[in-house]
Amino acid sequence: MNWLRLALSAVLISPLAFGQKRELVELQRDVATLQDQIRSLERSFNEKMGGLTTLLQQSIDAIHKLNTTIAVLDTSLRDREKNLAAPVTTVGTKVDQMASEFQAVRVSIDDMTARLGRLERSLVDLNNTIKVIQAPPAPPSASLPPQGLSAEDLYANALRDKAAGNFDMAIAEFTDYLRYYGDTESAPNAQYYIGEIAFARKDYETALEAFNLVLERFPEDRNTKILDALFMKGRTLVEMGQPNKAAEEFRAVIKRSPRSDLAAKAKDQLAALKLPVNPPTTRKAKSR
Repeated sequence: MNWLRLALSAVLISPLAFGQKRELVELQRDVATLQDQIRSLERSFNEKMGGLTTLLQQSIDAIHKLNTTIAVLDTSLRDREKNLAAPVTTVGTKVDQMASEFQAVRVSIDDMTARLGRLERSLVDLNNTIKVIQAPPAPPSASLPPQGLSAEDLYANALRDKAAGNFDMAIAEFTDYLRYYGDTESAPNAQYYIGEIAFARKDYETALEAFNLVLERFPEDRNTKILDALFMKGRTLVEMGQPNKAAEEFRAVIKRSPRSDLAAKAKDQLAALKLPVNPPTTRKAKSR
C-alpha cells in the first residue's frame, strides 16, 4: 500500500511542478524582453542627448563668433565716428570763426557808416557856422538853424524822443532837421520816421504824404529808406481801403529787392489781400 501512495503522490505533484516551471520561464523571458527595451531606450536617449549636446555647443560657438563680430563692428564704428567727428568739428569751428569775422566786419561797416553820417552832419554844421560868420544876421524866418543846434544833436534827440513815445516832440525835431539839414544823408530817414509815427497814430493821410516825400524828394543813391517807404506806403493804402494800389507798392518792393526780408513781408501782405505777386496781364483784343 505504501508504494501505491507514493505513486499516487508523484502523479499528483508532477503537474503542479511543471506548471510553476513554465510560469518561471515566461517571467524570465518577459524580464529579458524588458531589459532589451530598457537598453534600447537608453541607447536612443544617449544618441539624442549627444545630438542635442552637439547642437548646443554649435549654438554657443555661433554666439561667441557673433559677439566677436559685433565687438569688431563696434570698434570699427567708433573709429569711423572719431575720424568723422574731427573734420566736422574743424569745419564747425571754421564756420563759427568765419561768422564771427563777418559779424565783426558788419559791425565795422555799420560803425563806419555812422561815423560818415556824423562827419557829414559835422561838415554841414561847420558850413552853416561859416555862413553865419560870413553873412549878416539873418531874419527869424531864415532856414539857418538856431545858434548851437547841431545836426547830430537834433537827429539824436528826435530818435530818442521817438523811441520814448514822445511823438509830438519827435515829429517837431524831425521836421526841424529836414528844414535845416534837408540835404544830409540822414534826411530821408527823418522824413520816413515822420511817416512811421503818423502811421502808428492812424493818421494815414499824413503817413502817405510822408512816405511819398521819401520816394520823391531824395536822390536814390543817398536814400536808404526807399524799400521801407514803399512797404509802409503799401500798408498805409491797405488801411485806407485801397488794396489794388497797395499791391502795386508791395510788388515794387519785391521787384527792387526780391531776396530781402521786406520782399518776404510784401509777399505775405499780398497773400493776406488774396492778390497775386505778379500783376495780372491784360489780353489784347485780336484784330479782325
